[in-house]
Parts: sequence; C-alpha cells; structure tokens
Amino acid sequence: MSTTLVSPFGFALEAALEANQPAEVRGASRSDVRMLVTDKATGQISHRHFEDLPALVRPGDLLVVNNSTTLPASVPTKQGWRVHFSSTRPDGSWLVELRDGQRPYLGEVPGRQVHLAGGVVLELEARFGKRLWVTRPPLASVPDYLARFGKPIRYSYVDRDWPVSAYQTAFATVPGSAEMPSAARPFTPEIVTRLVSAGIGIAPITLHTGVASLESDEDPYPEWFEVGEYTARAVNAAKDSGGRVIAVGTTAVRALESAADGGRAFAASGHTDRIISLDDPPVVVDGLLTGLHEPRSTHLAMLEALCETELLRESYEAAIEARYLWHEFGDVHLIA
Repeated sequence: MSTTLVSPFGFALEAALEANQPAEVRGASRSDVRMLVTDKATGQISHRHFEDLPALVRPGDLLVVNNSTTLPASVPTKQGWRVHFSSTRPDGSWLVELRDGQRPYLGEVPGRQVHLAGGVVLELEARFGKRLWVTRPPLASVPDYLARFGKPIRYSYVDRDWPVSAYQTAFATVPGSAEMPSAARPFTPEIVTRLVSAGIGIAPITLHTGVASLESDEDPYPEWFEVGEYTARAVNAAKDSGGRVIAVGTTAVRALESAADGGRAFAASGHTDRIISLDDPPVVVDGLLTGLHEPRSTHLAMLEALCETELLRESYEAAIEARYLWHEFGDVHLIA
C-alpha cells in the first residue's frame, strides 16, 4: 500500500516506513540516519544526512537537548498484562498504563489491584482519561524497581526486544522518562565535538516523557521538567546575539516554553501542562530537530506553530515520497 498525505495531516503510515531496529543495526552508527531539512526562510526542502548537521547550523546558534534517561518502564503482571510506568504527578502519585498485548487494556480491573513482578501490588486509585490509571507505587524508588524488573517499552513495529542502552541518548544523565527523547538519538560524541568546534552551543533541559501510545488523538498530559539557570542564560544570550535557539525534540520545546515569558527564558521546574500550538505559539524557540510524527498528533500541532502549515505539509509529502523512516529508531527532520 502507498502512504498518502491528506488534509490537514491525516495519513495511514505504511508499515515499511516504520523503523523496526536501531540505526546502528541497519547501518554504520547511530548517526547513520537521513535528515529532512526544511528552511523556513526560503521555503526550500532538502534531503541530507544527520552528519551534515554541523554545516547546517550557524556559529552562535544554541541547541537545547533533553538530558532525561529512559527507564525500563514496562513490567509484567500476574494477570497477563504489562504495566507501563508513565510519569509522576504533582502530588507524588504515578500514571500507569495497562497493556494487553499491543493495545491498551481499557476494561475493568477486579479489585483495582495489579500484581507485579517481585510481589509488588499496585492499587489503582482512579482512571486518568481513557487508558491511564493513577496509582501510588509502594516502592522506595520506582527507578530502582524498574532497573531490576522492567524492560524498555516496545511497540509492535519494533522487531525484537533491545537493551535499555539502545534507548538512551548521548545526553542522558537524569533518570525519569518512560520513552526515549528520541530526537537526540543520532548524536554521537564525534558530532557533538564537531558542533562545539564550529561555535554552536549545547545546553540541557530535563523533561521526563510519559508513554506515547496515545489513543483518540489525546492531548499530552502534564510532565515534569526543569530548565536550569545556565540554560536560561544561554538561551537569552543566543537570542541577544542574533543566534537561533534550536530545540532537539518536542520535549525540549515544551520545557523551554514552560520557562519563558516575554521572549526571555528563566530557570523553572515542576509539572508542565503547556501545549504548544498555533493558539499558544513558542516565544523563545526558533527551530526544531525532531523525528517524523504520526498523523493527527499534537506534535504536528506544535510543528505548525514553528513552520508555516503548507510548507510543513510539503515537507511531510517529501518525506513520504523519499521513504523516510518514522518512530524512535527512524530518521530526523530539521526545521530552522
């Protein structure tokens, strides 16, 4: 079947365009992925390689990367489901998703108890939306528990289980994400060195991503983030000197724009419910390096706030025609 794009961004993604294994297995290294480049100023769309990135950004530009580490967030249960630990809430509780094979389990849970590996019993307090549950894990440390009993979350398009190391980026230092902030996956130490040598700044934020198996075009829910004083100053300095602030991943956009006001960034942390769109556009982010997103997702609404809609549509048509690969192990898209 062929994949076609219809208005506004509805398309059935062809299975052959879903990356089913890491880039270093398909090719030579993590950086061995293609990069679609959309130039907002000229309207030009070009096909490049990720290793071209240092030549496509300018001295004085700032790349903002997410340093969140991916947890092995999927745990088996005695009832036959898997539990995906998603994210913390402001009151200290967690959101979790029950999975029945490759689909969310939306049915009732007898006694609202889930029996996990290691003898842990989760009490499900209440539904959160259609597919998530609120719970308070009886654990001293959820990350420590997951390190012992969990596996990385894997969806049906990935051909086999891969170790959690395959789901970490070069910047991962702060444990907390249910799923990898995958836009940064192609970065290698060599490319980072080339960027810094070319006068491009790199600054971190933290945003712990929740599960992304969104059903019924859901909006993203609150996620924990932190923008430190160093990064806020680096963003403002880049803006003041005429450089561009280029977020690496939609998570970096959400974090930065949750710590911005009046075109200035500031240090902040907490749970953000910010949803970037044409109705609430970014004020400090100028460009974005990201993966290719599924139809009708709120990620595409964010992209529309950074790139004129028709140019974005043309970019996705070009990606489909050139058979770019989607998802966490796939190709990337630079909008700048």
